Amino acid sequence: MKKKYQNGFFAFGLLVLIVMVTQLDFGQVWSGLKHAGYWFFAVVALWAVLYVFNAAAWYTIIKAQVSKEELEKQAKETGKPVSATPFSFWWLYKITVSGFALNYATPGGLMGGEPYRVMELAPKIGTERASSSVILYAMTHIFSHFWFWFLSIFLYIMIRPVNFFMGTVLSIIGSFCILGLWFFMIGYRKGLAVRAMKILRHVPFVKRWARDFIEVHREQLDTIDKQIAALHNQNPKSFVVAVVLELLCRIGAALEVFFVLLILMPSVNYLQCILILAFTSLFANMLFFMPLQLGGREGGFLMSVNGLGMTASAGTFVALIVRIRELIWTGIGLLLIKIDKQNPKK
Repeated sequence: MKKKYQNGFFAFGLLVLIVMVTQLDFGQVWSGLKHAGYWFFAVVALWAVLYVFNAAAWYTIIKAQVSKEELEKQAKETGKPVSATPFSFWWLYKITVSGFALNYATPGGLMGGEPYRVMELAPKIGTERASSSVILYAMTHIFSHFWFWFLSIFLYIMIRPVNFFMGTVLSIIGSFCILGLWFFMIGYRKGLAVRAMKILRHVPFVKRWARDFIEVHREQLDTIDKQIAALHNQNPKSFVVAVVLELLCRIGAALEVFFVLLILMPSVNYLQCILILAFTSLFANMLFFMPLQLGGREGGFLMSVNGLGMTASAGTFVALIVRIRELIWTGIGLLLIKIDKQNPKK
């Protein structure tokens, strides 16, 4: 990526991060950190491991985009061994963390991290393949969320009593998840790039740009869609591995809630923490247009813990610790944008 674009992403993310930090009540933050003690460091360290799952899912997608036959053909043409991933896993891990940092800091979520990932990856594997891998990973990330929410419905039924109100709520959530899973399965089979641009043609303020973009880049968009469909149709094993890795990351992220609640109630159940995370993330993602989902995340925690018979103060405490952790990892991700030890492409 050109240095000016890299600096632009860094400056924008840093500006938003500073604004968000100034919104914190520092007295409340210090009190929460003292109460959390060493468990707070466990929460921060946990995400170093969880991002490995995210990077592994994306790495799996990139490797699966090129068949062994294609690599052998390219090797014969160039006379050199050709790799499907001409970069290290840890370089991709760095890009993954930075991409999520930009997503956290950007209103609209995917408007920040995904362009950054494409621009970093394009010099390594080409623009079309970089674009399709980023779109595929974003789809897989969201697809795993729908599976996480859907499976959490059955977990709730297993461990909690269900009255008429909760039955209605779970039915609505279930219908929403099934619709989301269906939409993404169609996207996996037929591609999503052209369809997404066609939707933008009807959105005010960007429809003229989208129409011109489709006319100029129709061939590239069709290529990207073919690459997206190829993962699901030709390499289903890699597709399943990527989805499972992302789903395991969602389940593992419940450890964060578990660690924090252990401070308040040593008898907390890990399955309850999975439900808290599931319903909190569902509510927060409905407010995707807010940087770091400000307000939505806190409201989600309060509703989730109340629905499971816990106190509102427990929800407030969990939300505070999670918010501080997010800000720390957003800062780490932005710093990683400025660190690039890879050798330049020959």
